[in-house]
Amino acid sequence: MDFSLSDTERETRNWVRTFVQREIMPLEPLALRRERNHQPGLTSEEMAELRHKARQSGFWGVQTPEEYGGMALSAVMTALIEAELGRSFIPFRFGGYADNILFHANDEQKAEYLLPTIEGDRVSCFAVTEPGAGSDATAIRTTARRDGSDWIINGEKTFITGGNEADFTMVFAITDADKGVNGGVTCFLADRDMGWKSEYIDTMGEWGPAALIFDEVRVPERNVLGEVGQGFALAMQWIGRGRYLLPARAIGACERLIEMAMEHARNRVTFGEPIAERQAIQWMVADSATELEALRWLVLSAAWQVDQGLDSRQAQSMAKLYGGVRANEIVDRMLQIHGGMGYTRELPIERWYRELRLLRIYEGTDEIQRRTISRNLLKGHVSIRGLLG
Repeated sequence: MDFSLSDTERETRNWVRTFVQREIMPLEPLALRRERNHQPGLTSEEMAELRHKARQSGFWGVQTPEEYGGMALSAVMTALIEAELGRSFIPFRFGGYADNILFHANDEQKAEYLLPTIEGDRVSCFAVTEPGAGSDATAIRTTARRDGSDWIINGEKTFITGGNEADFTMVFAITDADKGVNGGVTCFLADRDMGWKSEYIDTMGEWGPAALIFDEVRVPERNVLGEVGQGFALAMQWIGRGRYLLPARAIGACERLIEMAMEHARNRVTFGEPIAERQAIQWMVADSATELEALRWLVLSAAWQVDQGLDSRQAQSMAKLYGGVRANEIVDRMLQIHGGMGYTRELPIERWYRELRLLRIYEGTDEIQRRTISRNLLKGHVSIRGLLG
Protein backbone atom coordinates (compact mmCIF):
# COMPACT_ATOMS: atom_id res chain seq x y z
CA MET A 1 0.00 0.00 0.00
CA ASP A 2 1.20 3.48 -0.87
CA PHE A 3 -0.26 6.26 1.26
CA SER A 4 1.90 9.03 -0.20
CA LEU A 5 0.70 11.84 -2.43
CA SER A 6 1.90 12.19 -5.99
CA ASP A 7 3.92 15.28 -6.88
CA THR A 8 0.88 16.73 -8.66
CA GLU A 9 -1.43 16.05 -5.72
CA ARG A 10 1.03 17.61 -3.30
CA GLU A 11 1.52 20.70 -5.48
CA THR A 12 -2.22 21.19 -5.90
CA ARG A 13 -2.85 20.71 -2.16
CA ASN A 14 -0.08 23.17 -1.32
CA TRP A 15 -1.46 25.77 -3.74
CA VAL A 16 -4.86 25.60 -2.04
CA ARG A 17 -3.21 25.72 1.39
CA THR A 18 -1.35 28.88 0.41
CA PHE A 19 -4.49 30.42 -1.07
CA VAL A 20 -6.40 29.79 2.17
CA GLN A 21 -3.60 31.26 4.29
CA ARG A 22 -2.99 34.34 2.14
CA GLU A 23 -6.43 35.20 0.79
CA ILE A 24 -9.09 33.72 3.08
CA MET A 25 -7.77 33.62 6.65
CA PRO A 26 -6.89 37.35 6.71
CA LEU A 27 -10.60 38.06 6.18
CA GLU A 28 -11.66 36.15 9.30
CA PRO A 29 -11.41 39.07 11.81
CA LEU A 30 -13.55 41.22 9.52
CA ALA A 31 -16.11 38.43 9.11
CA LEU A 32 -16.31 37.86 12.87
CA ARG A 33 -16.72 41.57 13.54
CA ARG A 34 -19.53 41.85 11.03
CA GLU A 35 -21.29 38.76 12.37
CA ARG A 36 -21.17 40.18 15.89
CA ASN A 37 -23.07 43.13 14.43
CA HIS A 38 -25.58 40.74 12.83
CA GLN A 39 -24.27 41.33 9.32
CA PRO A 40 -23.10 38.78 6.73
CA GLY A 41 -19.49 37.81 7.32
CA LEU A 42 -18.54 38.41 3.69
CA THR A 43 -20.66 39.90 0.95
CA SER A 44 -21.42 38.02 -2.26
CA GLU A 45 -19.19 40.52 -4.07
CA GLU A 46 -16.26 39.76 -1.77
CA MET A 47 -16.74 36.03 -2.24
CA ALA A 48 -16.87 36.53 -6.00
CA GLU A 49 -13.59 38.44 -5.84
CA LEU A 50 -11.94 35.50 -4.08
CA ARG A 51 -13.20 33.15 -6.78
CA HIS A 52 -11.91 35.54 -9.44
CA LYS A 53 -8.44 35.50 -7.87
CA ALA A 54 -8.47 31.71 -7.91
CA ARG A 55 -9.60 31.59 -11.52
CA GLN A 56 -6.82 33.95 -12.59
CA SER A 57 -4.44 31.33 -11.22
CA GLY A 58 -6.14 28.62 -13.28
CA PHE A 59 -8.12 27.14 -10.40
CA TRP A 60 -11.65 26.67 -11.69
CA GLY A 61 -14.21 23.88 -11.68
CA VAL A 62 -12.53 21.40 -9.34
CA GLN A 63 -14.63 18.40 -10.40
CA THR A 64 -16.17 19.90 -13.54
CA PRO A 65 -15.33 17.94 -16.73
CA GLU A 66 -12.61 19.46 -18.89
CA GLU A 67 -15.04 19.82 -21.80
CA TYR A 68 -16.82 22.49 -19.73
CA GLY A 69 -13.61 24.27 -18.78
CA GLY A 70 -13.10 22.48 -15.47
CA MET A 71 -10.14 20.70 -13.88
CA ALA A 72 -11.79 17.28 -13.56
CA LEU A 73 -9.80 16.47 -10.43
CA SER A 74 -10.07 13.10 -8.72
CA ALA A 75 -12.20 12.41 -5.66
CA VAL A 76 -9.08 12.03 -3.50
CA MET A 77 -7.72 15.37 -4.70
CA THR A 78 -11.10 17.02 -4.14
CA ALA A 79 -11.21 15.67 -0.57
CA LEU A 80 -7.74 17.08 0.09
CA ILE A 81 -8.88 20.46 -1.25
CA GLU A 82 -12.01 20.45 0.93
CA ALA A 83 -9.87 19.71 3.98
CA GLU A 84 -7.70 22.74 3.24
CA LEU A 85 -10.75 24.98 2.71
CA GLY A 86 -12.16 23.69 6.00
CA ARG A 87 -9.26 25.25 7.90
CA SER A 88 -11.15 28.53 7.68
CA PHE A 89 -14.74 29.06 8.79
CA ILE A 90 -15.27 31.34 5.78
CA PRO A 91 -17.69 29.28 3.62
CA PHE A 92 -15.62 29.67 0.46
CA ARG A 93 -15.89 27.34 -2.51
CA PHE A 94 -14.06 27.59 -5.82
CA GLY A 95 -16.08 28.63 -8.84
CA GLY A 96 -16.84 26.69 -11.98
CA TYR A 97 -19.22 24.32 -10.24
CA ALA A 98 -22.64 22.98 -11.13
CA ASP A 99 -24.80 20.36 -9.44
CA ASN A 100 -24.01 16.91 -10.80
CA ILE A 101 -27.55 16.23 -12.01
CA LEU A 102 -27.48 19.32 -14.25
CA PHE A 103 -25.21 17.36 -16.56
CA HIS A 104 -28.30 15.28 -17.41
CA ALA A 105 -29.77 18.36 -19.08
CA ASN A 106 -30.44 18.37 -22.81
CA ASP A 107 -28.52 20.72 -25.09
CA GLU A 108 -31.07 23.52 -24.79
CA GLN A 109 -31.15 23.24 -20.99
CA LYS A 110 -27.36 23.12 -20.81
CA ALA A 111 -27.16 26.41 -22.66
CA GLU A 112 -29.78 28.02 -20.41
CA TYR A 113 -28.84 26.54 -17.03
CA LEU A 114 -25.69 24.40 -16.89
CA LEU A 115 -23.17 26.60 -18.67
CA PRO A 116 -24.25 29.88 -17.00
CA THR A 117 -24.09 28.13 -13.62
CA ILE A 118 -20.55 26.92 -14.27
CA GLU A 119 -19.58 30.44 -15.30
CA GLY A 120 -21.13 31.89 -12.15
CA ASP A 121 -23.76 33.88 -14.02
CA ARG A 122 -26.62 31.82 -12.56
CA VAL A 123 -27.22 30.37 -9.09
CA SER A 124 -29.08 27.12 -8.49
CA CYS A 125 -30.49 25.25 -5.52
CA PHE A 126 -31.65 21.67 -4.98
CA ALA A 127 -35.18 21.36 -3.58
CA VAL A 128 -36.35 17.96 -2.36
CA THR A 129 -36.67 18.34 1.45
CA GLU A 130 -40.14 19.21 2.73
CA PRO A 131 -41.64 19.82 6.18
CA GLY A 132 -42.79 16.18 6.18
CA ALA A 133 -40.08 14.73 3.95
CA GLY A 134 -36.61 15.19 5.40
CA SER A 135 -34.67 11.98 5.97
CA ASP A 136 -37.56 10.13 4.31
CA ALA A 137 -37.36 11.59 0.83
CA THR A 138 -40.02 9.13 -0.32
CA ALA A 139 -42.62 11.22 1.53
CA ILE A 140 -42.59 14.06 -1.01
CA ARG A 141 -45.95 15.84 -1.18
CA THR A 142 -45.24 18.69 -3.61
CA THR A 143 -47.28 18.04 -6.75
CA ALA A 144 -47.10 18.94 -10.42
CA ARG A 145 -50.09 18.52 -12.72
CA ARG A 146 -50.25 18.88 -16.48
CA ASP A 147 -51.97 21.89 -17.98
CA GLY A 148 -51.62 21.81 -21.75
CA SER A 149 -47.92 21.97 -22.52
CA ASP A 150 -47.07 23.20 -19.02
CA TRP A 151 -46.88 21.79 -15.50
CA ILE A 152 -48.43 23.52 -12.47
CA ILE A 153 -46.43 23.02 -9.25
CA ASN A 154 -47.85 23.36 -5.74
CA GLY A 155 -46.13 22.67 -2.45
CA GLU A 156 -43.42 23.75 -0.03
CA LYS A 157 -39.77 22.85 0.30
CA THR A 158 -37.76 23.58 3.41
CA PHE A 159 -34.15 23.90 4.61
CA ILE A 160 -32.99 24.54 1.06
CA THR A 161 -29.33 25.56 0.95
CA GLY A 162 -28.85 28.56 -1.34
CA GLY A 163 -32.59 28.97 -1.73
CA ASN A 164 -32.52 32.64 -0.86
CA GLU A 165 -29.85 33.44 -3.43
CA ALA A 166 -30.85 31.08 -6.26
CA ASP A 167 -32.43 32.37 -9.45
CA PHE A 168 -33.53 28.85 -10.40
CA THR A 169 -34.16 25.60 -8.59
CA MET A 170 -34.17 21.90 -9.35
CA VAL A 171 -37.47 21.07 -7.70
CA PHE A 172 -38.89 17.57 -7.28
CA ALA A 173 -42.64 16.98 -7.40
CA ILE A 174 -45.09 14.10 -7.58
CA THR A 175 -46.44 13.77 -11.12
CA ASP A 176 -48.07 10.35 -10.64
CA ALA A 177 -49.40 9.71 -7.14
CA ASP A 178 -50.08 6.04 -7.84
CA LYS A 179 -46.45 5.34 -8.74
CA GLY A 180 -44.91 7.64 -6.12
CA VAL A 181 -41.12 7.38 -6.00
CA ASN A 182 -41.25 4.34 -8.27
CA GLY A 183 -41.73 6.32 -11.45
CA GLY A 184 -43.98 9.11 -10.25
CA VAL A 185 -41.51 11.86 -9.24
CA THR A 186 -40.23 14.41 -11.76
CA CYS A 187 -37.49 17.05 -11.53
CA PHE A 188 -38.21 20.51 -12.94
CA LEU A 189 -35.92 23.43 -13.67
CA ALA A 190 -37.94 26.33 -12.27
CA ASP A 191 -36.79 29.93 -12.61
CA ARG A 192 -37.58 32.28 -9.75
CA ASP A 193 -39.43 34.57 -12.12
CA MET A 194 -41.85 31.72 -12.82
CA GLY A 195 -43.40 32.59 -9.49
CA TRP A 196 -41.93 30.60 -6.60
CA LYS A 197 -40.91 32.52 -3.49
CA SER A 198 -38.28 31.96 -0.83
CA GLU A 199 -38.41 32.71 2.90
CA TYR A 200 -35.30 32.92 5.09
CA ILE A 201 -35.02 30.34 7.90
CA ASP A 202 -33.02 31.56 10.89
CA THR A 203 -30.72 28.86 12.32
CA MET A 204 -28.11 28.55 15.06
CA GLY A 205 -25.43 28.77 12.35
CA GLU A 206 -24.43 31.77 10.27
CA TRP A 207 -25.84 30.33 7.05
CA GLY A 208 -29.52 30.76 6.31
CA PRO A 209 -31.43 28.08 4.39
CA ALA A 210 -34.78 28.85 2.81
CA ALA A 211 -38.33 27.65 2.55
CA LEU A 212 -39.48 27.62 -1.08
CA ILE A 213 -43.18 28.23 -1.70
CA PHE A 214 -44.82 27.00 -4.91
CA ASP A 215 -48.34 28.29 -5.43
CA GLU A 216 -49.67 27.46 -8.89
CA VAL A 217 -46.20 27.94 -10.38
CA ARG A 218 -46.32 27.30 -14.12
CA VAL A 219 -43.30 25.52 -15.62
CA PRO A 220 -43.07 24.63 -19.33
CA GLU A 221 -42.65 21.02 -20.45
CA ARG A 222 -39.21 21.82 -21.85
CA ASN A 223 -38.00 22.45 -18.28
CA VAL A 224 -38.33 18.83 -17.20
CA LEU A 225 -34.84 17.63 -16.24
CA GLY A 226 -34.31 14.09 -17.47
CA GLU A 227 -37.52 12.16 -18.04
CA VAL A 228 -40.99 12.56 -16.56
CA GLY A 229 -41.33 10.16 -13.64
CA GLN A 230 -37.60 9.50 -13.26
CA GLY A 231 -36.82 12.35 -10.89
CA PHE A 232 -36.33 10.30 -7.73
CA ALA A 233 -33.27 8.59 -9.21
CA LEU A 234 -31.83 12.05 -9.95
CA ALA A 235 -32.53 13.14 -6.38
CA MET A 236 -30.70 10.12 -4.98
CA GLN A 237 -27.80 10.75 -7.35
CA TRP A 238 -27.54 14.33 -6.06
CA ILE A 239 -27.72 13.26 -2.42
CA GLY A 240 -25.10 10.56 -2.91
CA ARG A 241 -22.81 12.69 -5.09
CA GLY A 242 -20.12 12.97 -2.45
CA ARG A 243 -20.96 12.51 1.20
CA TYR A 244 -17.24 12.08 1.81
CA LEU A 245 -16.76 15.79 1.01
CA LEU A 246 -18.73 16.94 4.06
CA PRO A 247 -16.49 15.25 6.65
CA ALA A 248 -13.50 16.18 4.45
CA ARG A 249 -14.12 19.85 5.23
CA ALA A 250 -14.49 18.94 8.91
CA ILE A 251 -10.95 17.54 8.82
CA GLY A 252 -9.59 21.01 8.14
CA ALA A 253 -11.74 22.58 10.84
CA CYS A 254 -10.56 20.04 13.42
CA GLU A 255 -6.93 20.51 12.43
CA ARG A 256 -7.21 24.24 12.96
CA LEU A 257 -9.14 23.90 16.21
CA ILE A 258 -6.58 21.50 17.71
CA GLU A 259 -3.72 23.77 16.63
CA MET A 260 -5.44 26.75 18.25
CA ALA A 261 -6.05 24.81 21.46
CA MET A 262 -2.45 23.58 21.66
CA GLU A 263 -1.13 27.10 21.17
CA HIS A 264 -3.47 28.40 23.88
CA ALA A 265 -2.49 25.56 26.23
CA ARG A 266 1.21 26.34 25.84
CA ASN A 267 0.67 30.00 26.75
CA ARG A 268 -2.14 29.87 29.33
CA VAL A 269 -0.55 29.68 32.78
CA THR A 270 -2.45 28.60 35.89
CA PHE A 271 -1.04 27.74 39.31
CA GLY A 272 2.45 28.48 38.06
CA GLU A 273 2.63 26.39 34.88
CA PRO A 274 1.11 26.18 31.40
CA ILE A 275 -2.11 24.19 31.24
CA ALA A 276 -0.40 22.11 28.52
CA GLU A 277 1.34 20.36 31.42
CA ARG A 278 -1.99 19.19 32.84
CA GLN A 279 -2.88 15.58 32.10
CA ALA A 280 -6.53 16.54 31.52
CA ILE A 281 -5.48 18.83 28.67
CA GLN A 282 -3.00 16.33 27.26
CA TRP A 283 -5.63 13.61 27.09
CA MET A 284 -8.07 15.88 25.27
CA VAL A 285 -5.38 16.67 22.70
CA ALA A 286 -4.37 13.01 22.35
CA ASP A 287 -7.93 11.75 21.90
CA SER A 288 -8.73 14.48 19.41
CA ALA A 289 -5.58 13.89 17.34
CA THR A 290 -6.26 10.15 17.21
CA GLU A 291 -9.87 10.64 16.15
CA LEU A 292 -8.84 13.19 13.53
CA GLU A 293 -6.36 10.75 12.02
CA ALA A 294 -9.03 8.04 11.87
CA LEU A 295 -11.42 10.47 10.18
CA ARG A 296 -8.77 11.50 7.67
CA TRP A 297 -8.31 7.91 6.49
CA LEU A 298 -12.02 7.12 6.46
CA VAL A 299 -12.56 10.08 4.14
CA LEU A 300 -9.60 9.31 1.89
CA SER A 301 -10.59 5.64 1.70
CA ALA A 302 -14.10 6.59 0.59
CA ALA A 303 -12.69 9.02 -1.98
CA TRP A 304 -10.25 6.39 -3.27
CA GLN A 305 -13.13 3.95 -3.75
CA VAL A 306 -14.97 6.60 -5.78
CA ASP A 307 -11.92 7.02 -8.02
CA GLN A 308 -11.64 3.26 -8.47
CA GLY A 309 -15.25 3.01 -9.60
CA LEU A 310 -16.17 0.87 -6.59
CA ASP A 311 -19.47 0.99 -4.74
CA SER A 312 -18.43 3.53 -2.11
CA ARG A 313 -21.77 4.08 -0.41
CA GLN A 314 -20.82 2.14 2.73
CA ALA A 315 -17.49 3.93 3.04
CA GLN A 316 -19.11 7.32 2.50
CA SER A 317 -21.76 6.65 5.12
CA MET A 318 -19.09 5.61 7.61
CA ALA A 319 -17.04 8.72 6.91
CA LYS A 320 -20.11 10.95 7.20
CA LEU A 321 -21.25 9.31 10.47
CA TYR A 322 -17.83 9.25 12.11
CA GLY A 323 -16.97 12.73 10.93
CA GLY A 324 -20.13 14.29 12.28
CA VAL A 325 -19.88 12.67 15.70
CA ARG A 326 -16.14 13.09 16.20
CA ALA A 327 -15.92 16.64 14.84
CA ASN A 328 -18.53 17.71 17.38
CA GLU A 329 -16.62 16.03 20.21
CA ILE A 330 -13.37 17.63 19.09
CA VAL A 331 -14.75 21.17 18.86
CA ASP A 332 -16.33 20.72 22.29
CA ARG A 333 -12.97 19.72 23.81
CA MET A 334 -11.14 22.57 22.12
CA LEU A 335 -13.69 25.08 23.41
CA GLN A 336 -13.21 23.60 26.88
CA ILE A 337 -9.44 24.07 26.66
CA HIS A 338 -9.98 27.74 25.80
CA GLY A 339 -12.35 28.16 28.73
CA GLY A 340 -14.42 31.33 28.82
CA MET A 341 -12.67 32.86 25.81
CA GLY A 342 -13.71 29.89 23.71
CA TYR A 343 -17.32 30.64 24.53
CA THR A 344 -17.11 34.25 23.31
CA ARG A 345 -17.66 35.47 19.78
CA GLU A 346 -14.21 37.07 19.76
CA LEU A 347 -12.82 33.72 18.61
CA PRO A 348 -14.26 31.50 15.88
CA ILE A 349 -14.48 28.44 18.12
CA GLU A 350 -18.10 28.91 19.19
CA ARG A 351 -18.92 29.60 15.54
CA TRP A 352 -17.40 26.28 14.51
CA TYR A 353 -19.27 24.71 17.43
CA ARG A 354 -22.55 25.81 15.85
CA GLU A 355 -21.57 25.07 12.26
CA LEU A 356 -20.19 21.57 12.87
CA ARG A 357 -23.40 20.55 14.63
CA LEU A 358 -25.08 20.68 11.24
CA LEU A 359 -22.81 17.92 9.94
CA ARG A 360 -24.82 15.42 11.98
CA ILE A 361 -28.08 16.46 10.30
CA TYR A 362 -27.90 17.55 6.67
CA GLU A 363 -27.51 15.25 3.66
CA GLY A 364 -28.30 12.24 5.79
CA THR A 365 -28.58 12.34 9.59
CA ASP A 366 -26.47 10.15 11.89
CA GLU A 367 -29.45 7.86 12.21
CA ILE A 368 -29.79 7.47 8.44
CA GLN A 369 -26.09 6.65 8.12
CA ARG A 370 -26.36 4.03 10.88
CA ARG A 371 -29.40 2.58 9.14
CA THR A 372 -27.50 2.37 5.85
CA ILE A 373 -24.37 0.86 7.40
CA SER A 374 -26.20 -1.74 9.46
CA ARG A 375 -28.55 -2.79 6.66
CA ASN A 376 -25.68 -3.27 4.24
CA LEU A 377 -23.93 -5.51 6.76
CA LEU A 378 -26.97 -7.47 7.95
CA LYS A 379 -28.16 -8.15 4.40
CA GLY A 380 -24.71 -9.26 3.29
CA HIS A 381 -24.16 -6.47 0.77
CA VAL A 382 -20.79 -5.71 2.36
CA SER A 383 -18.37 -7.56 4.62
CA ILE A 384 -17.33 -6.55 8.12
CA ARG A 385 -13.80 -7.19 6.84
CA GLY A 386 -14.13 -4.19 4.56
CA LEU A 387 -12.03 -3.80 1.41
CA LEU A 388 -9.39 -6.27 2.55
CA GLY A 389 -11.91 -9.14 2.56
